[in-house]
Amino acid sequence: MAQKTHPRRPNIVLVLADDMGYSDIGCFGGEIDTPNLDGLAASGTRLSQFYNTARCSPSRASLITGLHPHQTGIGILNYDDAPDGYPGTLSESSVTIAEVLRESGYETYLSGKWHLSSSIHDVADSWPTRRGFSHFYGTLEGAGSYFQPRTLTRDEQNIEDEALDPAFYYTDAISDAAVAYVTEHSALRASDPLFMFVSYTAPHWPLHAIEEDVAKYAGRFSAGWDQLRRERLERLVAMGIIDKAWDLTDRDPRVPGWEDVTDQEWEAARMAVYAAQVDRMDQGIGRIVSSLESEGMMDDTLFIFLSDNGGCAEEMPIETAKDFVTTYVTFDATTRDGRDVVPGNDPSILPGDEATYATYGRPWANLSNTPFREYKHWIHEGGISTPFIAHWPNGLSDASALRSQPHQLTDLMATVLDVSGASYPTERNGRPVPAPEGVSLMPTLVSDVSDPERFLFWEHEGNAGVRRGRFKLVRKYPGDWELYDVVEDRTELRDISSQHPDVVAEFSRAYDEWAERCGVIARERVLELYASRGKGLPSE
Repeated sequence: MAQKTHPRRPNIVLVLADDMGYSDIGCFGGEIDTPNLDGLAASGTRLSQFYNTARCSPSRASLITGLHPHQTGIGILNYDDAPDGYPGTLSESSVTIAEVLRESGYETYLSGKWHLSSSIHDVADSWPTRRGFSHFYGTLEGAGSYFQPRTLTRDEQNIEDEALDPAFYYTDAISDAAVAYVTEHSALRASDPLFMFVSYTAPHWPLHAIEEDVAKYAGRFSAGWDQLRRERLERLVAMGIIDKAWDLTDRDPRVPGWEDVTDQEWEAARMAVYAAQVDRMDQGIGRIVSSLESEGMMDDTLFIFLSDNGGCAEEMPIETAKDFVTTYVTFDATTRDGRDVVPGNDPSILPGDEATYATYGRPWANLSNTPFREYKHWIHEGGISTPFIAHWPNGLSDASALRSQPHQLTDLMATVLDVSGASYPTERNGRPVPAPEGVSLMPTLVSDVSDPERFLFWEHEGNAGVRRGRFKLVRKYPGDWELYDVVEDRTELRDISSQHPDVVAEFSRAYDEWAERCGVIARERVLELYASRGKGLPSE
């Protein structure tokens, strides 16, 4: 169907979840109650084959610039490995969506996690307020307590003291700031379009949730991961998101069968807290949507929701948890009421409260990524597949549409340029700017136009992938290339590399050329670099 005409440039709202799997939310087959996201999907468009970049910082870098993360200086995380490695901070020669739109007359807002600067305590040129955002409320670091987040900042001022309020909960604070931005914009800048990036930390570890939300999920996951994975697949097939010909991947061999789990009640509680975190995020998204509606802005708003990577299988054994956490994230040793914070996963510690610091681990990440293989960090489908919802009443005609054309994060900049009419610069502060790497989503959103000849590329920590049309070449470092026909086998169960050596050769050459052009540093070199400096590898 043809795109509707609209009288003005649309508002644009990008909402990003953190470490949330492909099939967690209701409209992608999950058990978690997400009525607001489900409502956007029912009157909008879902993409079943949208890809992120497998990790927090790289995905944000790609989303916000339209480049591959290596081109932006963030090939792993926001840690400085320069001069021989990645700087870990947003490059001065990349341009953000906020910079492009602000130059075009948009007012620009960010509420939530930034995670694109190696300087998280001192104001730097890579802070959001120096990269096109007129207004910023959120955190500079990548993870942390939901009750006492470090680096909490308003514009360029540290406001960590605001989290001392007993009612403070970071997910709610992100939502509240976004709602306030909408209200403020309508009052002061109503004639100008709005761009807002809402970057949640939910449901990234630690498992911190509001008690009433956790109580809602009591017993919801008691059937265990084996049965729930099968049930999710059935719903995904019924929704048309997953082809019934694609077999469910085997349970991760490192995960026991549910019937063999000793601490089933504790395991179910871990997933209940995770679900509560997603639920609370959905509640906040509902408030943002309501604010746009009450200000008469929703019909002219392109509203997009997605996740930055697949479910996170990182475990946090209690014996090593403190060293792990304090290496990558700063957190307070005591709660706001003076109790000791005990990091780590242990059946004697019920997760959710601010005195805990736990993860939901590999078993539940395996459920989150149903029906796919692998997790955050890897380029198999479980690591890079995200739920994707686009909603724009005045721009998209089909309600509850489902599109299957593959896309990736670089395409968001191209889409923004397309719908806003903004111009992309050739230089920034005298430095040449790489051309954006993506293509607009609009042809796909409008009519599911396909481009079978387009190459998609990924690399993270040596894990790599190439997709064109029905074939996907993928590698789990330091292993060999595998080849899958993702039209017949998107769950990547039948490696056909030996049957198509010509495809492997063509795709691997294309990957090498792309990696050279985009500044990918070989994993071997990264490992040498860290070893020479006596540093551990970034693991958050």
